[in-house]
Amino acid sequence: MSLKNESKDTLTQTKSFYREYTTGMTREQFEKDFQSDSRRLQALFKEAIGDDFDENGKEVAFTTKTFRLITALTGRMNPTRRLVFGISIVMYISTFFFTGLFFTIFQPLSFLAVTVILLLELLEKLDVKKEIDLAKDIQISLLPSPDILIDNLEINSFANTANEVGGDYVDVIQTDEGTYYIIADVSGKGLSAALYMVRLQALVHLLITNLKPSPKQLFLELNDFIKSYRSDKTFITACTAFFPKDQDYFLYARAGHNPPVLYKKGTDSTSLLQTTGFALGMTRTDRLKNFLKEVKVPFVKGDTILFYTDGLTEARNQLGEEFGTERTRSLMDIYGALDAAVIVKKIQSSLENFIGDMPTTDDVTYSCIRKTASNIKEGKKDAIVIDEAQK
Repeated sequence: MSLKNESKDTLTQTKSFYREYTTGMTREQFEKDFQSDSRRLQALFKEAIGDDFDENGKEVAFTTKTFRLITALTGRMNPTRRLVFGISIVMYISTFFFTGLFFTIFQPLSFLAVTVILLLELLEKLDVKKEIDLAKDIQISLLPSPDILIDNLEINSFANTANEVGGDYVDVIQTDEGTYYIIADVSGKGLSAALYMVRLQALVHLLITNLKPSPKQLFLELNDFIKSYRSDKTFITACTAFFPKDQDYFLYARAGHNPPVLYKKGTDSTSLLQTTGFALGMTRTDRLKNFLKEVKVPFVKGDTILFYTDGLTEARNQLGEEFGTERTRSLMDIYGALDAAVIVKKIQSSLENFIGDMPTTDDVTYSCIRKTASNIKEGKKDAIVIDEAQK
């Protein structure tokens, strides 16, 4: 039998508390959090203050700017918290002018009130974060597998959101006639773009299941849906490719999206599939029908195509330089002959090395599709002409 060493237990509990409290407190995390909070405060300050000059050209007074900033901060609280916060600030300021009972009572009360408001706001934020985490899990579950092998096609994808949820959409849909690949970028970021993306995905699956449309027909149907809501100011850039079964070509259309990079094994060269087409939601469907081009692209064993959103090409390093389309294409020049999974990894590592510690400001999504077997017998290859707009 031994006596309980209370001082040792207290020390152990203190160490345990310290380890839990300091979890994740690394220099890298501090820098990341500081940059994120600084950008958020700058955005709030800019939004609250507005222009430095009024409509008459006079500089806005400092007191006016301060009032605007306080209004913007308190306006994010509910009316009850806003009232308590205002009273507590007045109580705290009064302690500088009065002593005795005022100082003894008002100072701790004002501190307590602000602390309670802070805790309530924090708890509310944690509840919202739980909901957003659930939304992120749902969104991830809706994305296709990152590694797919279907109909002699090797499809490998990468997706990373700038916020908890994002507005990039990528999908692979198999039908009896062939395989559809869709990549799209909804305007905006965050939860609103993510919700729109989910709605878009449901509509795409419905249209393909019922109509089996060509890429151009799919875009026209989607544009009709988007433009049917007059108050909807959202627009979507997108690419769609349809790979028919037992064929060595695919049908392709581009609605204002970044041109994909096509690698041809026969010539060991790359090209950008430039075709005409407005972003969905930007113009009437009849005008889009006349402007949008659908092309037929040869795609034989060893050929590879890279689809991507602008989050890849517009990612910036510490010098403000963009990753760019040419750098993306040069990676396909180098690695285009490799497996799709390897190409995706090479692009990911190249992007990470390029941006360093800089955070991504937009969703980054891209897919690599490689033809693993040919359906045309040697010596019997039919000539497939690509639309002039694609050259």
